Amino acid sequence: MRARLSSTPLHMLVAFMAMGAWAAWANHDHASSQMWRAALLQGALSALLTLYLKRVVETINRRCEGVTALWLPPLVAVAGSAALLVALHLVAGTPAIVATVAVPLLVSSSYVSLYNLTLVRNRRRSRGKSFDEER
Repeated sequence: MRARLSSTPLHMLVAFMAMGAWAAWANHDHASSQMWRAALLQGALSALLTLYLKRVVETINRRCEGVTALWLPPLVAVAGSAALLVALHLVAGTPAIVATVAVPLLVSSSYVSLYNLTLVRNRRRSRGKSFDEER
């Protein structure tokens, strides 16, 4: 059961379904074709960004030390994600872009911040240091 919960394909499927559904709702006042285009685009992007966010945070986190390791990896990951989401929704003609990307960005920002904090804590524990010692 635990292996299923940590499965990357499962996380991607959940991201596709949840954020695609959100995009459909955010655009439900517009033409059906625009709503479905936004939903499918957001679902696909959320699934792919699930992989991107995790890898970016891990890569940048390994290269950072001290306080920088706390803020730089999530900032870079979320900024890249936001730029990609807004640009592709603009190209696709999504009518309610702000509403469409607001929840996915909130969820992904929370995820990468908590994931990054876990990476920093695990690295510090493996070195025998606490947060207070590195300040």
